[in-house]
Amino acid sequence: MDECPNLRYIGVLATGFNVIDIAAAKEKGIVVANVPSYGTQAVAQFVMAQLLEICHRIGHHNDAVQQGRWTACRDFSFWDYPLMELTGKTFGIVGYGRIGQATAELARAFGMNVIYYSRHGSGEGYVPLDELYARSDIVSLHCPQTPENVGMIDKTALAKMKDGVILVNTSRGGLVKTDDLIEGIRARKFFGVGLDVYEEETPNVFEDRSDEILEHSTTARLLSFPNVMITSHQGFFTEEALRAIAETTLQNALDFGAGKRPRTLSVHNGNPLENSYLIREQETTHFRRVVSFKL
Repeated sequence: MDECPNLRYIGVLATGFNVIDIAAAKEKGIVVANVPSYGTQAVAQFVMAQLLEICHRIGHHNDAVQQGRWTACRDFSFWDYPLMELTGKTFGIVGYGRIGQATAELARAFGMNVIYYSRHGSGEGYVPLDELYARSDIVSLHCPQTPENVGMIDKTALAKMKDGVILVNTSRGGLVKTDDLIEGIRARKFFGVGLDVYEEETPNVFEDRSDEILEHSTTARLLSFPNVMITSHQGFFTEEALRAIAETTLQNALDFGAGKRPRTLSVHNGNPLENSYLIREQETTHFRRVVSFKL
């Protein structure tokens, strides 16, 4: 921002805004708009895909059949791993926003009993976090990452969960303390783990490190476990969601250019803020200049 003195607007092509220094934007009078809802159904659907893969190992068994292992089996039915039904299981959701609620709807369709925890939760299905850990057969994470919840899935949290629990994280990699997760996997704590986000994404995903000797890589260790499903931060990546991102981002920019209010951020350092800003008309060559930004 310091290098762009004329900057008045930042459009984030995602819901998460941890890449933006919101305090600096506020100080400089820069409006920051995100895309608050685009992948709700996509991510909820992806959670179920991860869960079904953990319960049935469809990819593995497809490969085994193509390798001829079924035809070589003396039994009419062939399987390598124990399989699990979802009906009657308790599905615990940590974070009950749009995606959490959409996931809950799908979980109920599978016949699961849904409980949830949210900082501002109440009503039917709400339970304290420790109770959720203790009762859930499946724990699915759907909360934003804040300084308060970084590493919330650690040794202490895992110790409160059932043996044979399934953990699915399609939210933020930093919610899970990966070293503790690996320790739990090695201790046979989990029936399965489904991960679409990782603690080490930033240094490893966006750089070619194939010629480097990595002194420490928890992600590489996760790849070695047969009951861990690893995907590439693709939960939101449907055609429909990408179209919604493009349309909302463009509309935000057009609204700002017309002096209207785009969908602005309503969170600062993890705390709800007054969701408003003030625009005083001071015409520039094309856009109205935002000279006061109140959060």
